[in-house]
Amino acid sequence: MVEIHWTDEAQVWLKDIHSYIAQDNKKVASRVINEIFNKTQILSSFPKMGYLYQNDEKLEIRVLLYGHYRIAYLVKDDKNIDVLGVFHGSLDIERYL
Repeated sequence: MVEIHWTDEAQVWLKDIHSYIAQDNKKVASRVINEIFNKTQILSSFPKMGYLYQNDEKLEIRVLLYGHYRIAYLVKDDKNIDVLGVFHGSLDIERYL
C-alpha cells in the first residue's frame, strides 16, 4: 500500500486555506480541510489518479482536483507519495512547483 506524506509546505497551505475560509465560517473551513485530506487518501489505492502535470526522468508530479483546489503531489520511485501543496484554482501553480 502506498504511503502518503504531507510536506511541511503542503501543511502550511492547508492552514492558510483553513484560516481564510474560517474568517467567514469555521465549520465550513474544517469541513473543506477534512474533505481535501480525505480526497488524498484515495491516492493510497490509486496513486496515478490525478492528471499528469510534469513527468521527466526524475519527477512525476500529478494534480488531483477537489472543488476549486488542486492538490499537487509527487509519486516517488518507491511509489509512495509526497503531497507538495494545495492550490486554489485561481493561483498560478507554475509559480509554486
